[in-house]
Order: sequence, then C-alpha cells, then structure tokens
Amino acid sequence: MAGHPARWTTGAALAAAVAMGLAGCSDNTGSPSESVSKASSAAASLASQANEALASATAEAGHRLDEAKGGVDARSSVKLGAPTTDDAGRTTVPVQVTNSADSTKSFAVQVNYKDSGGNLLDTVVLTLHDVPAGKSANGTARSTHKLSGQVKAEVGTALRY
Repeated sequence: MAGHPARWTTGAALAAAVAMGLAGCSDNTGSPSESVSKASSAAASLASQANEALASATAEAGHRLDEAKGGVDARSSVKLGAPTTDDAGRTTVPVQVTNSADSTKSFAVQVNYKDSGGNLLDTVVLTLHDVPAGKSANGTARSTHKLSGQVKAEVGTALRY
C-alpha cells in the first residue's frame, strides 16, 4: 500500500518466512526453485490479504466518523484501558468517555491498533450514544481481525456530537 512501505515490508517478510517454512516442510517432490516460487506467491497473497483487511477497516472507520455530523474534537475526553485478547483471538480495549458538555451527547471514538514499531495494524470506531451531561460511559473497542505480537491501542479521532 502506498505510503506505508514499512508495514507492507514487515508483513511481506513475515509472510515469506511462513511460506518458506511451509515449503521446507513439503514432501520435496518439486525443485528448490518451484518451492521458492510457491513461497513467494504465498507471501504475496498473504501480504495482499493483510493490506486489504486494513484498507477495509480504515474505510469503514472513515464512514462511521462521517456519520458524526457537527462533531467537535473530544480526544481529551477519552481514556483507553490496556489491550487484551478475547476468546475469539481479537484485540479488545476498554474505552471510557466523559461528557463535559451541558447536554446529552454521543461520541464516536476511533481506536488505532499498532505494533511495537508504530505500524498501523487495524482501526475501529466505537460509538457511545446519549451520554448524559457530566457523566461517563464505557464501551469496548474490538479489532476487526486477529492481531499478533505486541499490540498498542491509541485514540485516533474522537468526536462528541
């Protein structure tokens, strides 16, 4: 994906290593060049699938944020807990919003999941509706797919509307 060469390179390298490991475990009926070719093709396919999943999640997050008409920046009103992995293998993070307005408001919070190198792995938008004035509300952001390695969560965009 243009603009994110580090993420693609990391994903492609990991996919290539997995594919080469799988090729090394084959029944050795093909030539070494066939094994390398198959591994390369598998690596490219895995990298493409990862990029497509991230592109889809990013597009959906953008669409959800667009729905928050007339929203104001509310990042300072959002607190994230520590990321954990649920029973389905997805990364979850507790989200708390505090409504400092003088009337009931809703919040759209974009949570970005990143690896230890700061590369974007996934992004989701959590919407918390009808938070009373002066009160807090809690929710849980859940990744769109399984994430591996050390995952960090951060607030991307947060809108109060």
